Formats: sequence, C-alpha cells, structure tokens
Amino acid sequence: MLQQTTVSAVRPYFERFLNAFPDVASLAAADEADVLRLWEGLGYYSRARNLHRAARRLVADHGGDFPQTAEEWQRLPGVGRYTAAAIACFALGVRVPILEANTRRLYARLTADAGDVFGPAGERRLLAFAERLLPRRGVADFNQALMDLGATVCTPRTPQCATCPLLADCRTARIGQQSRIPRPRRRADPVRQREVAVAVEHGGHVLLRRCRPGERWAGLYDFVRFPAADHVDGGSSADGIAATVCDRTGIAVTDPVPLGTIRHAVTRYRIALECYRARAAHRRAPRNGFAWFRRCRLSELPLSSTGRRLAEMLAAAPCDR
Repeated sequence: MLQQTTVSAVRPYFERFLNAFPDVASLAAADEADVLRLWEGLGYYSRARNLHRAARRLVADHGGDFPQTAEEWQRLPGVGRYTAAAIACFALGVRVPILEANTRRLYARLTADAGDVFGPAGERRLLAFAERLLPRRGVADFNQALMDLGATVCTPRTPQCATCPLLADCRTARIGQQSRIPRPRRRADPVRQREVAVAVEHGGHVLLRRCRPGERWAGLYDFVRFPAADHVDGGSSADGIAATVCDRTGIAVTDPVPLGTIRHAVTRYRIALECYRARAAHRRAPRNGFAWFRRCRLSELPLSSTGRRLAEMLAAAPCDR
C-alpha cells in the first residue's frame, strides 16, 4: 500500500484490510472483487491484484511461509527491487541496501553523480556505493536513518546542508551543485482528455461491466464509459451519447441527463469526466461484457474512485425518472 502513497493516506485502508484478511491464507482464499473493494480509493489497483496473486503463490508454493531473502521476495508478483529489499531488511534483518526516492537523492549527492540515476546503469552505480556503506550490524536502523536523512535534510529543493551529519563527506556540497544533482528525471507533459460516463438505468437496475485484464481499473466494475471523441456524432449532444451507449452495449437509451463533471488524474492524463444518467428502453441482455445489477448493490461492488462518485451522484437522484 505504501508504494507511491503516503502513510497518512494508507493507515485507514491498512487497518480495514488487516481486519478482513488477518493472514496470508485468508487473503489467498478471498475473491478478487472483495480485495479490490477494500482497496477502493487508494488507486494503483494493480498493487491489490498483485498482492492477492502473491498471497496465493505463497500458499500454493511456500506453504504460507514468507521468503527469507530479497531475491526470493522479488520473484513474487508486484514485488520490485525496493519493496523486496525493504521487507528483507526491516522484517528479516537481511544485510541489503535500500534504494528509494530519498536514498537515491542522498547517494547521488554524496558521490556527486551528475548522470542519470534513474536508469539501470545509474541504479547499479548507486547500489554499489550503498553496499559499501552497510554496517555489519544494525542494518535496519542504518537504512531507516538514511531514508529519514534524505526525507528531512537532503531534500530535493532546499537541502539543509548546514545541519547534515554527512556534510564533510558530501562531494556535491563541496562543489556547490546541490540544485543540479541528482539530475531531474524528465517527466512527460500532462495530456488533457474529456471522457463520458453514463449510468444506464431500468427498473432499479444499472448497467455495469467488469474491466478486463490490461484495461484501466482491471477487475473493477464500471459504468458505460468512453472518450468524448468517440461519440457517434462526434459531439456531446444527447442523441450522440445515446447512440454511442447503444453501439457499445446493445441497449437503447433515451434522454441522457447530465449529473456533473468529475476532474481527476490518471498518471499523466488530466481527465474531465462528464457524467450522465439515462433510462434504458428495455432490460434485455446487453453485449460486450455488460450486465444488469440492482442499484442497491452498488455499495458492495468494487468501483474506481470516479465510478464511486458517479454512484453517489446517482444515489442522490430519484430512483427512476
């Protein structure tokens, strides 16, 4: 959960998750939808799917026992170099260096590494340096201290060099290049998009589909959703939206009514999601993976954060128009 998410954001999810799945066996036995429902709102749902797969692998291949080395941890789904090293070091006391955002910056400055420290070659350089620093004992405290030093003293923009206990050993401070080292990673420019989501209703039921593997929000349920550019008429008219819904689901709808716009971000995309509700002309079997669900079940199903907000908009509206 802590991958790319702060402790304060994770804490309530962590507590609920452990209450539901107190051990590896209970997580492995759970249905993926239940795992995703408890993860809902944290984002980066591949973490939840990988955690579930890893639990099943541990039970099936290791008898529910945890690996004892970083290399073994890294063979599990969703466990990369940093996560494997952190588990091995902090949980098992293994003598292994930890390379994450704060220590990466700290090591780059200590060595005055002006190259790319985010690519494979740069990581190898920093890990080799970090390996030489490791003490024979107390490696967990040592790694935690360096992570804290990077987070609170050797900060990205205004490092507190005067109070740094490693100032005398810092090559970057010696040459006054703290603002240039490490070399910033080039970030892709944000891309703005418009999307449409439609809650299709009929007789207390709504139309949903479970997102397939490889899709955004794989494993979660979603309403009818499509890029605004995919409207059948190329615009945002009610007729165009109705035609697109019918084209994608096989269900004819009438009179799409706007519920509001949700603005959110997914990686580098800045998305304006235009939300509608529309009444289906019938409740026949839809196509393309869509199915009818009772509206009262929306609270039980795992939805994306924007899907949940659309469900809340729908709950605030009358049941049928």
